[in-house]
Amino acid sequence: MTQEERWIINYNEVMDFIRINHRNPSKHRIEEHLMLNWVKHNRKLLNAGNMKEERKVLFLELLDLIEQNKRKNQYE
Repeated sequence: MTQEERWIINYNEVMDFIRINHRNPSKHRIEEHLMLNWVKHNRKLLNAGNMKEERKVLFLELLDLIEQNKRKNQYE
């Protein structure tokens, strides 16, 4: 399996998780740590300007979905 295939699999896993659960991966749940770490690592690559262009387009879509599902204060 190539790195590109592995990246796409992780991308699809995170996208499906957010669409199904309507929330982002949590740092408090051990089973979600890999997804959260993958998102954080790719965000660092994006901010440093080291991400490949074809990945950048997909990852920006993921960041938009993450922004839509941000935690909201229950008292608002």
